[in-house]
Amino acid sequence: MKYLTAQALAERKTAQGTTISVCLPARDEEATVGHIVATVRRNLVERVPLVDEIVVVDDGSRDATAEAARWEGATVHAAAEILPDAGAGSGKGNALWLSLFATTGAVICWVDADVRNFRADFITRLVEPLLVDPDAGFVKGYYRRPLFGRPTGGGRVTELVARPLLSALFPQLTHIVQPLGGEYAGRRALLEAVPFVEGYGVDFGLLVDIASAFGAESIHQADLGVREHRNRPIEELAPMSMEVVLTALRRAGVNRADISPTLVRFDEHHEKTLVPVESRERAPMITIPAYRTKLGRELTA
Repeated sequence: MKYLTAQALAERKTAQGTTISVCLPARDEEATVGHIVATVRRNLVERVPLVDEIVVVDDGSRDATAEAARWEGATVHAAAEILPDAGAGSGKGNALWLSLFATTGAVICWVDADVRNFRADFITRLVEPLLVDPDAGFVKGYYRRPLFGRPTGGGRVTELVARPLLSALFPQLTHIVQPLGGEYAGRRALLEAVPFVEGYGVDFGLLVDIASAFGAESIHQADLGVREHRNRPIEELAPMSMEVVLTALRRAGVNRADISPTLVRFDEHHEKTLVPVESRERAPMITIPAYRTKLGRELTA
């Protein structure tokens, strides 16, 4: 597929009178976040006026993530300081939800902060459908992952958990190549109208909720080529997988009170360990009075 240049997209953006925010939810990503911010700033803010703001939501980093992002030109917000009256939250999904309040763009493009081979065309390819097709509301990036010395499809949680759940429960979304990919863009008017799962179930939940509210045809995809990022150890993937499972069950209508948000597993001594996982959800941002006041939004039926 032939993609439009950043300059052509910037001209479309100007003609439409829209604005674009690039946002990175980040926790302990000082090794990569600065490069991503600098790449966007140099190529899509200074050289070509496509992106209007770069925002990093720092989700409790213990390293120099905030300093690295700020040094390269991003506006950095601590997650705990955004909408404090809304109550404490946690997880990637909570940071994404808060970023709706922290950003101003009519189009929001999210990028994971651990991408090692980030390129400016990650952004241009994600926003292109939103600037070209008025019926596009949400764009999901897909890619190949160099793992074990060769490009592969989805990650372990995608292949073992997310894809089987989509196949069994949400077949209308089985065409999505990377359901758990962290690079995507959407129109604010659409994103503010759906709930956000607080933890790692957020990517799965957004797909299902957007398809339910706006139609699966509103979801487009963009080929981002090869994506390199930090691979997590297996012990970190089980809680993430359970958060995806809980999200899928809830959206499939399984809301039994006895479904536990605690993962049970065993250590190397065969001793049982209990791992609580994040299962809370944030209400649609449009329902938050402070958000409506800030952006001048009205709550409609």
